[in-house]
Amino acid sequence: MFPGATADREDANYVVVGAPLDISTTFQPGTRSGPDRIRRFAGSFEDYDHRTDQHFSSLSVHDAGNVHAWNDPGEYVEYVAGTLRDAVDDDAVPLLLGGEHTVTVAGVRAVDPDLFVCLDAHLDLRTAFDGNSWSHACVTHRALERADHAVIVGARAGSEAEWERAHEDDVTVVSPETVRERGAAAVVDAAEAAVGGLAAATTYLSVDIDAADPGVAPGTGTMEPGGLSAREMGTVVRAVAPHADGADVVEVNDRDDGQAATLGGHLLRAFVFAHADE
Repeated sequence: MFPGATADREDANYVVVGAPLDISTTFQPGTRSGPDRIRRFAGSFEDYDHRTDQHFSSLSVHDAGNVHAWNDPGEYVEYVAGTLRDAVDDDAVPLLLGGEHTVTVAGVRAVDPDLFVCLDAHLDLRTAFDGNSWSHACVTHRALERADHAVIVGARAGSEAEWERAHEDDVTVVSPETVRERGAAAVVDAAEAAVGGLAAATTYLSVDIDAADPGVAPGTGTMEPGGLSAREMGTVVRAVAPHADGADVVEVNDRDDGQAATLGGHLLRAFVFAHADE
């Protein structure tokens, strides 16, 4: 159980679901351990948040456990989407723990957002990778099958074709340098411009842990230097959370001493605190 997620399902305002899919990860696999690892390393956090004057255990969070993964990603994503859609139908906010980034498609399908905001080192705009259209390298492309616009925060890697695709009208890239210079305001401004105002838009927030610099979170499959700091990621998550209708933390693996999982758990809690404080 995610620490502090003590609410009963029927009383929950937030529902945590683990999706330990690990079939298309590249370079360093291990995301099947992500959900439980995030839960484990979140155990060191204080229940109280001084920024919002709230206790996590008082915010009606329920942990529904993990959805056991199998080897058909399309079927698995649709099943997880149904689980998350049940939470949405009960007026709860779905919080997905990955698992590889492919599982984000389940969250997007459950929320059906106007806007997809993603913290990610990679553009993930491929239609297929190594012949696999369900690869974790295709997530933003798939999100745009439902969302009208994608804002990709922290991206610094992609193929030539992906960078060309990123220049189209339905994609905005906010570079790590821009976040460093302007902070979360750069992301909020981009999101506002994309949908003509966040207040009336449905938004889904995805956090690929590799958006962080590998010195901050080395426990991920495809590390890319030059990324965001933990503080920058937290600032962005807290700024977007009040406008979001669902969120996830993905791509955490077991290849470090807990740095990536600790950051992932911190960002999930930061989302809940900021969302509940809206």
